[in-house]
Amino acid sequence: MRKKNEFNSIKIMQIRAFCMTAEQGAASLAALNLFRTQSAITRSIRDLEHTLAISLFERHAKGMLLSDLGKVILPRACSVMEELARIPTLLRRLQQREDQGGEDAEPMWLFNERRLQIFLSLYRQHHTLHVAQALDITQSAVSAALKVLEKGAGTYLFHRTPRGMMPTPAGHEIAPGISRALNALHHIPEEITAYKGVFTGSVRVGALPLSRARLLPQAMIKLISRHPGIKIVTNESGFTALVAELRAGDIDFIIGALRNEETLVDIHSEMLFGEELILLARPDHPLAGRTVKHQELSDIQWVLPRNHAPSRHLLETAFGKMGLASPKPVVESGDPAVVRALLLGSDMVAAVSSHQLDYEVSEGILVPLPINLAGTRREIGLMTRQGALNSPATDALIQCIREVIYSDQGKSAAAK
Repeated sequence: MRKKNEFNSIKIMQIRAFCMTAEQGAASLAALNLFRTQSAITRSIRDLEHTLAISLFERHAKGMLLSDLGKVILPRACSVMEELARIPTLLRRLQQREDQGGEDAEPMWLFNERRLQIFLSLYRQHHTLHVAQALDITQSAVSAALKVLEKGAGTYLFHRTPRGMMPTPAGHEIAPGISRALNALHHIPEEITAYKGVFTGSVRVGALPLSRARLLPQAMIKLISRHPGIKIVTNESGFTALVAELRAGDIDFIIGALRNEETLVDIHSEMLFGEELILLARPDHPLAGRTVKHQELSDIQWVLPRNHAPSRHLLETAFGKMGLASPKPVVESGDPAVVRALLLGSDMVAAVSSHQLDYEVSEGILVPLPINLAGTRREIGLMTRQGALNSPATDALIQCIREVIYSDQGKSAAAK
């Protein structure tokens, strides 16, 4: 969820009426499908148009046709409803229920954005008092919202523990979909302003280590110079945590080394470029500036990627091909600032991606040792959720990332 206090004045019931009217082409037909009066559907659409300050439909004698701006926001609006519509199925699977009779019923208990805010806030903060204070409501309002949600879900979503209100398996199961729905709701105004030529909103990026030194900062500079109304937030958590937030829609994409794991079938990967591992040291290191024998690598104090990192496995394989035992680290770190300080202040050697400390190498602050680490080439790129709709601001940042890469590749080709 992107905002802590008041979310926005767009109502999910209004979005529901809008999507059905767009599908049916008439408020009267939408009313029949949604079991509401035509006047209620018309009022919902009118209120939504007032909130967004746009016309969503062109009214004709034969029905209602989407306006240009209506077409712009329709995919995002439909994604809100689709995310929420999937939640009952998730709960049935979790509870191994076969109550097919309710399968087609809409989850009306989910069609209240404040109620969903309360759920996500409690999911993350675990205390009703903290939720009430954060959302400026009473604790009884928190309890009432939770009661409605648990009745609709047909199961408990939280249980009380000494550490607070902790999510049950059902609570864990529905949280990502609720988060994605609220994030999609929040993006609707951004779609409208982008259509008018003004990019706003925030982009949340999962930044793996090798993207932080130059590629991502350069792309951010480009984006902000073009669209100063955009805010960028980076998240430097580990890969597992970033994937969880990506699935929940709390970050827009991850940039870094691509993974080929069976658990990532719902993640789309796009390769941007390939790179190899290199060994770095300070310029006056005993091994710098001369031929290094493979046997000399056995006595080094190593700064290495963490044990679970894909680059670590590639490095160990490369050492095996040289007839050497796997290097044993004295420090495990993926933080460029930590690695830089360790190398400058000692005789340690680090195995890093060739772009991870690009500035330090280009300025001669650190130097690569003349050792070829065969087989350590990796694919570097972007990871997004399969089928996700990027916000206009997210697409703009991704375009800037590509421009930085194309520029660097052009410079490399010219240098050769």
